[in-house]
Amino acid sequence: MPFTFIQTAIPGVVLVQPRVFGDARGFVMESYRQSEFVRAGIPVPFVQENHSHSERGTLRGLHYQRDPYAQGKFVRAVSGHVFDVAVDMRPESSTSKRWVGAALTSENRLGLYIPAGCAHGFCVLSETADVMYLLTGEYAPAHEAGIGWDDPAIGIEWPITDPLLSPRDQAWPRVTG
Repeated sequence: MPFTFIQTAIPGVVLVQPRVFGDARGFVMESYRQSEFVRAGIPVPFVQENHSHSERGTLRGLHYQRDPYAQGKFVRAVSGHVFDVAVDMRPESSTSKRWVGAALTSENRLGLYIPAGCAHGFCVLSETADVMYLLTGEYAPAHEAGIGWDDPAIGIEWPITDPLLSPRDQAWPRVTG
């Protein structure tokens, strides 16, 4: 089996550990195999791929898309080190407004699957980082949403205190209650 799928404290948010084959030349690994993801209960197909490059201290998020254009995301750091976060924004969920975080690095090669209905964000802890996302839905700007990265109702324990934020990420609202 090329992957180990590790369920987190939020239903549907899954840490994906690939099997890596390395030797003196480097390594080889599968980063995605549809049949394995389906077997693990992760919705497919992925229909869009995004790539972001960010500097140390950058925080991107927390973003998601509302129905009917909600997206699942499979996220990996292909270079550098990020602290990646998923926040359950599904009102019917028993873990609504809870968060989980994971260190995704080019060394540990872990990925995180974030289901539709969950917000996503990350901060960069290395000099730079390149993050790749596979998405289950295409970008639909009229349906994008977000929440403030430092919302006390969520209480994310970010490993940085003064992040570099885009104007859009500075303006996301807080959740209620």
